[in-house]
Amino acid sequence: MVCPFDRAQALEQRQRDLAITAARGKGAATGPSLTHCEDCDGEIPEARRALGGKTRCVPCQSTFEKGVQR
Repeated sequence: MVCPFDRAQALEQRQRDLAITAARGKGAATGPSLTHCEDCDGEIPEARRALGGKTRCVPCQSTFEKGVQR
């Protein structure tokens, strides 16, 4: 007989693994980056633009992400 706690733990682990896999699939932005931030019109540093798909400078992206989490 299987312990219900073991079954619950296995289910939780399976759900966690699926969530991690889904989150990893979303993260890769494609396409060229903008040269200037879409929010403040400040220049996006070359090192950040090299990552591809960047549309905001770091401070504006941080503010944007904080707003989305609320």
